[in-house]
Amino acid sequence: MTARASSVVATRQARTHAESLANPVAFWSQQARGIDWFTPPTATIEATSSAPGYRWFPGGKLNTCFNAIDRHVARGRARQPALIWDSAMVGAVKTFTYADMLAEVGAVANMLRARGVGVGTTVIVYMPLVPEAVFAMLACARLGATHSVVFGGFAAKELAKRVEDCKPRVILAATCGLEPNRVVRYKPLIDEALADCKHKPGSVIVLQRAQAPEPLSAARREFDWQSEIAKVRHLAVPEPVAVDSHHPLYLLYTSGSTGMPKGVVRDNGGHAVALTWAMENVFGVRPGEVMFTASDIGWAVGHSFLVYGPMLGGCTAVMYEGKPVGTPDAGAFWRLIAQHKVKTVFTAPTAIRAIKASSSWSYSREDPEGEFVAKIKMPTLRNVFVAGERSDPDTIKHFQQLLGVPIRDNFWQTETGWPVTATAAALHGEDGTAVRIGSAGYPVAGYDVRVLVRKASQSGGPIDHDAADADHDPRNYREAKPDESGNLVVKLPLPPGCFPTLWQNEAGYVKSYLAKFPGYYDLTDSGFIDADGHVYVMSRTDDVINTAGHRLSTGAIEEVVSTHRLVAECAVVGMGDKLKGEKPIGFVVLKHLHGAGAAETTGAGAAARVARELIELVRARIGAFACFDRVVVAGRLPKTRSGKILRRTLRAMVNGAQYAVPATIEDASVLPEIEAALRGPPQARL
Repeated sequence: MTARASSVVATRQARTHAESLANPVAFWSQQARGIDWFTPPTATIEATSSAPGYRWFPGGKLNTCFNAIDRHVARGRARQPALIWDSAMVGAVKTFTYADMLAEVGAVANMLRARGVGVGTTVIVYMPLVPEAVFAMLACARLGATHSVVFGGFAAKELAKRVEDCKPRVILAATCGLEPNRVVRYKPLIDEALADCKHKPGSVIVLQRAQAPEPLSAARREFDWQSEIAKVRHLAVPEPVAVDSHHPLYLLYTSGSTGMPKGVVRDNGGHAVALTWAMENVFGVRPGEVMFTASDIGWAVGHSFLVYGPMLGGCTAVMYEGKPVGTPDAGAFWRLIAQHKVKTVFTAPTAIRAIKASSSWSYSREDPEGEFVAKIKMPTLRNVFVAGERSDPDTIKHFQQLLGVPIRDNFWQTETGWPVTATAAALHGEDGTAVRIGSAGYPVAGYDVRVLVRKASQSGGPIDHDAADADHDPRNYREAKPDESGNLVVKLPLPPGCFPTLWQNEAGYVKSYLAKFPGYYDLTDSGFIDADGHVYVMSRTDDVINTAGHRLSTGAIEEVVSTHRLVAECAVVGMGDKLKGEKPIGFVVLKHLHGAGAAETTGAGAAARVARELIELVRARIGAFACFDRVVVAGRLPKTRSGKILRRTLRAMVNGAQYAVPATIEDASVLPEIEAALRGPPQARL
């Protein structure tokens, strides 16, 4: 990136990015002044003998909870809303000011302290989107403990793996989570998980929800949340514990290739500095303004920009217990924005695609043109950020036109903890003219993003992890030219806020992220950077398929398929072929149309007609060499509970490989539907 700096359009974001790479010590030293330290760092960055070879803000001592709550109370924000809980599932809205947050977090901290929680201990939080989950996270931070949030309702065996790995002193849980048509009971899952664990937590403290009350057993060290809080409510709020900058704030587990989850570690100092800077500069949200992040706290987005980011920035966070559609309709997000005067929204592309495609409208049984949006006024809305998977340009254009505000794609990972790339709101202005549809934006400060490809003698293109030349030898790859696709990487050091290691697994950290390209962090995604410095993330590197010698990005094919006016969502995966090696196969879900247009998607032969049109569309825009000749029209696609399409599972299914039902799947009943569609006569196979 630095070699191309002179060719990049001179924007404030480009200048800021260049400054952060040219003199990272000066840049991050300045940003570190944006938080309160009990003891200032002795340096901005120092070398270490262990991976990744550096440490941010050594010698500094701070407390993240103090930075998120206490300092705002002391500086006049005690009466400002810090958290608004809006539950479509129970029909309730509760607002907590910063003063309220201090009291509630203090009570939970006292409850935990009475159970032996403090520095050096871990706590698992297994709860739905309720305020108590946020209180729990911040209470752990206040005591210097390390929390690990496990997505509420996660399978028992997955919960058990996390219990065995991080060995929590306490588990904080709720009796259930609420879905539009069902109650998900958590307590039986906890019981099953702990029955399989050698490690037994000292206490399991359970928040009883009216929709699924559960009996508790003192013999199994189970305690009622409300009763335990009542015992300590009279106590003074405990003082925040000063911890080292590198002390782990939380662990967040991601799936591992060995079957064991990887515990991504987030430190306190770098995390607080990075999120404070990102809230103002990337998301353009200033103290006192409102941000709605549509994410569960079990995901990195929920940690960074539902809980910690807004409160570190002195903002107001909206926590929504509901869905983008069906609770009660596809106008839910718009009502939230209007009611709570939201300035910035952060959601997944899948959520806005669902809104676009939904047939469950209250005013109209269809909304392909966004008529429902026009019925709700949202004068405060300035920006919508999307991340989680690739955003198709058609959906971005659709909502940018409907809402009249920029839809800003951005790219990051659980491991980085905050955006690697984005079209930063405060650094580009809020008119959206800098948004380049199809791109995930320009690199964010501190991220030296590069693209690596095979050398010409090895035919170029992304580098396979399992290929013969993947021997960790830098002589086998080079930096890509503008618009040349390859492996996306970040030159070390990573900026503050990124994970310094995996929980008690430094060897796994090095093997998974640093070993393949020495001196770089492997993003495990393929893409390219254009001549102006904008980054395009096309697909995971394992989603790049080789068709008769042509390396094809499934993301590029999906981009074409999604432009068809009748396609609501799609996924393309590689299918083994004896002649070609691999061929792409497409799965599509059609829009729900009614009235005169219904025959286009529901009439006899409609699926076959659309599938043939899609095949011709890909041939026209990409070429016949793509060998895109099979389309399966499905009623729905398998997704995680955060909305990501489970492409790896689809790939296993089309290739007849064995697969386990993913622990993150939202509804496993979709898998037999896909299997039946694959066994049945193809809608189009030319």
